[in-house]
Amino acid sequence: MSTEIRLTQYSHDAGCDCKISPKVLETILHSEQAKFFDPNLLVGNETRDDAAVYDIGNGTGIISTTDFFMPIVDDTFDFGRVAATNAISDIYAMGGTINKLAPEIAQNVIEGGRAVCQEAGISLAGGHSIDAPEPIFGLSVTGIINIERVKRNDQTKAGNLLFLTKPLGVGVLTTAEKKGLLQPEHQGIAKETMCQLNNAGTDFAGIEGVTAMTDVTGFGLLGHLSEICEGSGVQAKVKFSQIPRLPDVDIYIEKGCVPGGTGRNFDSYGHLVGKMTPHQCHLLCDPQTSGGLLLAILPDAVEEAKAVARSHNIDFFAIGELTEPSSGRALIEVLE
Repeated sequence: MSTEIRLTQYSHDAGCDCKISPKVLETILHSEQAKFFDPNLLVGNETRDDAAVYDIGNGTGIISTTDFFMPIVDDTFDFGRVAATNAISDIYAMGGTINKLAPEIAQNVIEGGRAVCQEAGISLAGGHSIDAPEPIFGLSVTGIINIERVKRNDQTKAGNLLFLTKPLGVGVLTTAEKKGLLQPEHQGIAKETMCQLNNAGTDFAGIEGVTAMTDVTGFGLLGHLSEICEGSGVQAKVKFSQIPRLPDVDIYIEKGCVPGGTGRNFDSYGHLVGKMTPHQCHLLCDPQTSGGLLLAILPDAVEEAKAVARSHNIDFFAIGELTEPSSGRALIEVLE
């Protein structure tokens, strides 16, 4: 049945590209009541981090997140896999361990989600449903962590080096597919990237020299990097030539395969970034679904972090560095 249904035809946007723009989200969440202080809430909304962390005593914290979106792939089983991988990623990024369609379609989506949960060694239980005109699926995920291992996005310093564990371009390739422009040799590449678990985050959290960690999702690389910089009071230099990208992403950008979320991201974060070409903007603001981990690492801890990446058989790309703040520079500088 899954070969007869193209799920993306039922959604106006795909994956994390269907998220509310960062600027609108800031307006929604900005409230005096949101500043209610609970000393046990170690990570809340104030830094726009990946998940909430609550101290339950004895040095242990609960990590909790909810993430869901509309289809970014056509296959029902793969939609479940991608949505589950994306939701679970927020736990790993904190350092934790973790009627239009026939009902058979939803059943296959859930089976895809269950397959990823089994791969991650966690249980899939409970759930809620909603009758909506577009298919929506996601998970609420809970993890446990030693609070000393929590990796926030607002506590790093200048001198740290920046690394990324997955290439960019998911939004571009999925847009190309939706437009019917994706070449046969590129079919399935974005899907497999999105289905790669970020479980290395649990081991990265054990490295003291990893000073910040987040996953790159709907706000794009520049959006999530700007949150690290603003929260930590530092600036960043990113080397565009070293930014990893999925095959032929640059060609698809030139063909106009740019998702709507790219413009929304630039509208929200562009004023924080130095001079960029339109092409650089289209890649660095590309909304990722289930993107890789973005890490800030002290130079003397890089080799230990590389060893973790090798043990998980994942990529580990050096993309830039954090610098001391200067009133004469943009928050993020994009270098060639």
